[in-house]
Amino acid sequence: MLNIIKNFKNDESGAVTVDWVVLTAAVVGLGLLVTSALRQPIADAGTAIATDISNATTRP
Repeated sequence: MLNIIKNFKNDESGAVTVDWVVLTAAVVGLGLLVTSALRQPIADAGTAIATDISNATTRP
């Protein structure tokens, strides 16, 4: 029984999976931060472009 506990304690087969889960969560979190930071400036740029296009005149 003691041998089984020692083997379980020293087993690192799932450690890589945990690392990938943490890294994936960090990437997703950073993506959400960037998206939330850029959402309004992109919307403002789109509005400015739409305004410029609607106010544009064509050559005769």
